[in-house]
Amino acid sequence: MSVLVDEDTRVIVQGITGGEGEFHAEQMIEYGTNVVAGAVPGKGGQEVHGVPVYDTVERAAREEDADASVVFVPPAFAADALFEALDAPLDVVVAITEGIPTQDVSEVYAEMQETDTHLIGPNCPGVITPGETKLGILPGNIFSEGSVGLVSRSGTLTYQIVDSLTERGIGQTTAVGIGGDPIVGTDFIDALELFEADPETEAVVMCGEIGGEDEEEAAEYIAEEMETPVVGFIAGRTAPPGKRMGHAGAIVSGGGTGTAQSKIDALEAAGVAVGETPSDVADLVEGLDQ
Repeated sequence: MSVLVDEDTRVIVQGITGGEGEFHAEQMIEYGTNVVAGAVPGKGGQEVHGVPVYDTVERAAREEDADASVVFVPPAFAADALFEALDAPLDVVVAITEGIPTQDVSEVYAEMQETDTHLIGPNCPGVITPGETKLGILPGNIFSEGSVGLVSRSGTLTYQIVDSLTERGIGQTTAVGIGGDPIVGTDFIDALELFEADPETEAVVMCGEIGGEDEEEAAEYIAEEMETPVVGFIAGRTAPPGKRMGHAGAIVSGGGTGTAQSKIDALEAAGVAVGETPSDVADLVEGLDQ
């Protein structure tokens, strides 16, 4: 099985006529993703890679029976694109766009609470169910089918860890890149709940980083609610105090939370084995069977 997306997912690419949208739509199609439509205001009637383009998400969803979208829309217009997707409504919306104003995202997040839509991102690499479908910019060739779920704030670390897992013959059910912004539609707990409910996910890798308290909160959830074993990795062990490292959400505030060590301590207290390096994660996952 998988979570969020599978071979039957019918995908709209919002912003398909732009450079990024067109390029990654082609990559998704080549992977096997069922891209059924594009949506770009004023571009209705065109085709991109044989995919029909509609002026609105609502019409694209209605005409092509779509249930998901991937958003490649510039930051200034991304919130409007996300509101469109929520209004359609769609089951899954993946916001790849980086640099969306936080105020815009907070308004989208509030609207999302009134829907059943799973919003992934923004500022994320997307979601992939290996061998079936990918929505976003993830390099499909490093993923393989298997029984390990993965949720991560960092796209690059996702790729490192997945590559190590695949090299060991450890495949994945679904990998979810939730994004590194301060406000995201799907957090660690949301993803962990989905994996816990999936009977074919036998272990979960959770990749976090400094900043915020999401990992500490996820550790509480793991301790109280999860039977599926979890292996962790926290980036930023050597980050200078108070410095923003990469993602907008990766800045440590006071109060003793948000540091790499506080997250590692919380996860280990919840029974999660935490790797010191990305390559350690594959060792720890292998060790779960012993």
